[in-house]
Amino acid sequence: MEIALNVTMVAAFMATLGGLLALMLAVASKRLYVFEDPRIEQVEELLPHSNCGACGTAGCHNFAEQLVQGQLEPARCTVNTPDQNINIASLLGVDPGNVEKRTARLACAGGQHVAKMRAHYEGLSSCRAAAVAGGGGKYCAWGCLGLGDCADVCEFNAIHMDNHGLPLVNSELCTACGDCVEVCPKNLFSLQVMSHKLWMACRNEAAGDAAEAACEVACTACGRCALDAAPGVVQMLNNLAVIDYEKNELANRDAVERCPTGAIVWLEGDVINKGKSAKKIIRVQALPIVAEV
Repeated sequence: MEIALNVTMVAAFMATLGGLLALMLAVASKRLYVFEDPRIEQVEELLPHSNCGACGTAGCHNFAEQLVQGQLEPARCTVNTPDQNINIASLLGVDPGNVEKRTARLACAGGQHVAKMRAHYEGLSSCRAAAVAGGGGKYCAWGCLGLGDCADVCEFNAIHMDNHGLPLVNSELCTACGDCVEVCPKNLFSLQVMSHKLWMACRNEAAGDAAEAACEVACTACGRCALDAAPGVVQMLNNLAVIDYEKNELANRDAVERCPTGAIVWLEGDVINKGKSAKKIIRVQALPIVAEV
């Protein structure tokens, strides 16, 4: 009888305690409730759910929050189609905006047919691994290693490797998410707006003959591009031509015409245009490994 009474008391206590806890949770839920605008979920449904970060936010949900709050424009999402961004703008009653498309660009043209190798790398097929192992085997310490980390990390199939071991970016597919920028151990990728047509396809800071001995299409710091460009558009820094895109409206093809190696180019979409004085490269096979240059 005593045992049954004790069991009943324990059960009653537990039931009372459970009821109190449930009541406390209900009160706390009401007091701590944070209202979320239902439009956030509606906008998020119209986003691509790639969470790539190209818009500059932590992901699609955060982007949707900032759209509803009026902090960003729908066009900031470069993964979405223009029509879908217009749908978002219509839902929110805002202007879709006009954000210029950006794309990833590679500051190197030194494929296997023009860039000399001092050693053959064997190991994990990764640019990062090769960079740790003596720099990867290229004479040019700044050059692309060609093992395709950028292509592997691109979720939008916007990068593929060409026959010379260089990444090619398809700007139509590129969302400017920045993954290739982060993964490249040589820091060769950057995100550029499409109106940046004058492009320096080299980061070799060696001077003159030393640069060209390592790679036939390297910048030799001759300075002709800086002389031919509009004032201030191109300047020579650390034996390398550097473009000031703050003066991009002054840029034209004059800067590329006398470049002897074709290191500085003029881009029309993904089409690369070199100057009239650039050497013509007809070699297609990879250069042999040489002990010194």
